[in-house]
Amino acid sequence: MNFLVELVLLLPLLFIFYLESFVKLFIPKKGKSVTGEIVLITVAGYGIGRLTAYEFAKLKSKLVFWDINKYEIGDISILVNNAGVVYTSDLFSTQDSQIEKTFAVNTLAHFWTTKAFLPSMMKNNDGHIVTVASAAGLIGVPFLLAYCSSKFAAVGFHGALTEELNAFKKNGIKTTCFCPNFINTEVVKKLMNGILTEKRMVLVPSSLNFLLILEKFLPQRFREILKRRANIMDAVIGYKVKEQ
Repeated sequence: MNFLVELVLLLPLLFIFYLESFVKLFIPKKGKSVTGEIVLITVAGYGIGRLTAYEFAKLKSKLVFWDINKYEIGDISILVNNAGVVYTSDLFSTQDSQIEKTFAVNTLAHFWTTKAFLPSMMKNNDGHIVTVASAAGLIGVPFLLAYCSSKFAAVGFHGALTEELNAFKKNGIKTTCFCPNFINTEVVKKLMNGILTEKRMVLVPSSLNFLLILEKFLPQRFREILKRRANIMDAVIGYKVKEQ
């Protein structure tokens, strides 16, 4: 009963927040300046990493490209965890080593890079951590079982990290999770807009938001038809590895 009373008391706040969100649709948030900020992008040689690097370069950021070798650098302002690997095969055709590598690159790498650069951000209560995930981290896709699982984990990493920073009262550190289902220059511009306006989640196409809501209410067979029509098949993020 107490819970119901508290819920009723919170309804005015819910209305205010809905109204605030509605107003923001017509008054876009001004993007923050990243001129001179140190931006580290993992695997920036091609794909989203390369295109994102071009966009930050246009904004006169100081770029650090991190692949395999270690570097001694200053405090990072923005960390873009972009590295990704994908194997397209069914569960039984996917080698154990491929499953392990998928999680090492797509999931565990987020932990290691964030643990390396978050301490200085927390000390200054300033910074931005970007998790490049995938639409396949929100909706399961056949023949991408390892990839989907690793990207679901990446989305979970973003969500839990965001809450942990809030628990530490480090509200100056922003987080953004990027979930595209294809890659092109326009998609990267949406990512950049999400970073500069400090959005928590950036889904491309935006219809994914609607599809995720429908997931909770529509019958399973109808959802399957919708997924086929929406063609929720993800482009390769970062780079693609092929092994015999």
